[in-house]
Amino acid sequence: MNLLLQRISIDPDVCFGKPCIRGTRIWVSLVLDLMAGGMSTQEILAEYPRLKEEDIRAAIAYGA
Repeated sequence: MNLLLQRISIDPDVCFGKPCIRGTRIWVSLVLDLMAGGMSTQEILAEYPRLKEEDIRAAIAYGA
């Protein structure tokens, strides 16, 4: 799990300090909201090609 959480960054100078997928400006909360709204991992990856499947798993782990 620690390896997954290394994919999350919190920087007060990026996205108002909200947790983001490292190296992007994609909020963890956005990924979780998309999943809660019914999007599959593959649909999210198609919509946000910079993400990897591990990033989705990291967002889930962070939100748990």
